[in-house]
Amino acid sequence: MSMTVDDVKAALAKVTDPNTEKDLISTKSVKNIKVEGADVSLDVELGYPAKSQFDLIKNSVVTAIAALPGVGKVTVNMSSKIVAHAVQRGIKLMPNVKNIIAVASGKGGVGKSTTAVNLALALAAEGAAVGILDADIYGPSLPMMMGISGQPETIDGKSMEPLENHGLQVSSIGFMIDPDSPMVWRGPMVTQALHQLLEQTNWRDLDYLIVDMPPGTGDVQLTLSQKVPVTGAVIVTTPQDIALLDARKGLKMFEKVGIPILGVVENMSIHVCSSCGHAEPIFGEGGGQKMCADFGVDFLGGLPLTMSIREQADSGKPTVVAEPDGKIAGLYKDIARKLAIRVAEKAKDMSSKFPSITIQNT
Repeated sequence: MSMTVDDVKAALAKVTDPNTEKDLISTKSVKNIKVEGADVSLDVELGYPAKSQFDLIKNSVVTAIAALPGVGKVTVNMSSKIVAHAVQRGIKLMPNVKNIIAVASGKGGVGKSTTAVNLALALAAEGAAVGILDADIYGPSLPMMMGISGQPETIDGKSMEPLENHGLQVSSIGFMIDPDSPMVWRGPMVTQALHQLLEQTNWRDLDYLIVDMPPGTGDVQLTLSQKVPVTGAVIVTTPQDIALLDARKGLKMFEKVGIPILGVVENMSIHVCSSCGHAEPIFGEGGGQKMCADFGVDFLGGLPLTMSIREQADSGKPTVVAEPDGKIAGLYKDIARKLAIRVAEKAKDMSSKFPSITIQNT
């Protein structure tokens, strides 16, 4: 009896993607199964960037198919396909950006910008096209963290090209002002500047645009939620009670304006002494997980309080590019993958599928 496509499907229904914890058939990840005599070929297409996971998943697929009786050569092509997902009602997607992710915190000083940059770099390292927007108009830190100086160029006199480093497209008000000049601006000017940075930057076919938000729940956050197509938000907090108090407010704000919370990242979870290795939870422990349990949102992961994260961000080579195979870069990549999976599991954007209706007198 010869092998069929159904036999292959049945074997793959028992293969679980270790990242989504679902089997490859129910997630419709398997495409183009071909059985030619004893040889089998197929494509596995993941909905999230996962270059570092390809070999692991490919090996599981090959092992499962090889166990079928009479199998010859097995060919598996791995790829990721990132699609645009639904955003707030009544807001149009940007034509050149599939998914916008806001990285926010209720409180300043919790390492939000450092987290945003490393998550963006981790998504890029996994094979996605990624941009990062500095929405912190009063305190832009991306030029320093991304190791970029200079002003953006304009080709048409109306829009500007993003500056680039470490494989990311970057836009920040910090490229246009003297680093020592304070932004003594009122709210409307700040929101106008955010709009221009977002819409007049020529982002080039981004899978994800990470928006590094200012702390708090003010003008910028409201503008973002009412006028910008946001796929979801990530909340960064420390385990400290006072930071959690503000993080909870930030989380509730996004819920109120209809932006889904993709998860919570706990920064500075534990301090490990660089001299003796003693681990101590300086800011308390378990706060991030408790907040997630209280609000029914996902805990994406925790990051340690270490000197290297701070030094690398200050030097313009954040951890994910400074030590790409290191333990901490691994943590950022795990968090970024979980975040991308949360996005992939959301409803797809269907606005392009519907015809636009115009009413006219005839």
